Formats: sequence, C-alpha cells, structure tokens
Amino acid sequence: MLPASIILASVSPRRQELLKGIGIKFDVIPSGANEDALDGETPRGHVLRLSKKKSFAVSQNNPDAWVLGADTVVIIDGEVLGKPGTQKEARIMLKKLSGREHRVITGFTIVNKSTDVIISDAVESSVLFKEILEDEMNWYVKTEEPYDKAGGYAVQGMAAFFVSEIHGSYTNVIGLPLTEVVMALRRVGALVF
Repeated sequence: MLPASIILASVSPRRQELLKGIGIKFDVIPSGANEDALDGETPRGHVLRLSKKKSFAVSQNNPDAWVLGADTVVIIDGEVLGKPGTQKEARIMLKKLSGREHRVITGFTIVNKSTDVIISDAVESSVLFKEILEDEMNWYVKTEEPYDKAGGYAVQGMAAFFVSEIHGSYTNVIGLPLTEVVMALRRVGALVF
C-alpha cells in the first residue's frame, strides 16, 4: 500500500488502531473542534457536520495532505448517548442498551484543500445487546473502559460479550467504517495498492 500524505484529525486511539491495523501510514493532528450538538440537528447531520469541521480545521494548515475527520454517535429511542463521565452515567446508558438494539452512526470526511476534493459520508450499523446482568454491569462500570466511548462501551473490548448481533460494519461500531474510508481514499488516489 502506497499512501499519500494522510492526516487523521482525531486523537481517538480506536481510529488510530484501525488504520494502523490495515497498514495505513498517517500522522495525527487533533482538530480541537467543539463537538456540541446544534438544536434540531439529526444524529446523521451531527456526525457529518463534525467530521467536516474536524477535517477542514486541520486542512487549513496542511493543504496538500489528505485529511480524515470522523465522529461517531450511539442512538437509542432517538436519544444520542454521549460519553459517560461517572459510574452512574455509565450504568444509566448500559441499562438503556441492555437487551435492546441501538444504532451507531459514524460520519467521515476526507479533504484535500489543494485539489478542492471533499468526500463526506455517514455509515450506520445496528447493534443488539444481550440482557446485561446486574453483576456484569457492576463489574463493567468499575473498569476504565466505558468513559471515553460513545454509548459507554467498547465493542472490541471487555463489552464484546454484551453484543449478540451486529448488522452492518463492525469497524463502524468501533469508530471508523474502514471499508468505506479505504474505498474513498482509493477513489481519490490517496491510497494505492
């Protein structure tokens, strides 16, 4: 794989691991973008807006690079679940997800300012959780895992056994839909095999 200069506009360790895992070489420059939702914004609109905001912010000082920005949300019953800050918040989120299906949407944007190329898309997956037992929930919220993840869980981590089914992209649930991102990078010539 021969990548052009690629920058990930994110400090997410999961996105970095996914890209490294398939051999993509890239630099990391966090965008510092404010991630607050706007009134009346749909979850899909939110992740697309933020992925663009992150990409554009980093591309300003790196006009020749291919800049990849992304944002992921977890939605159940129309409610967007953010990142829990406390055990109580993590427990509330896990109770909402327990025994039910929820959606995960990741928006991604690839920008190259010098060529005026912008590709932006959103990918949705559905995830079905088993019924999470009380002792499992107590154990999980006492770990460090829930606290920097949308929805309060890591599908690739200790919460893997909560997941009964996934429909759609597994890597999207982790935080970056690799199939769609690689196809987009290839389409614009930023990635050559």
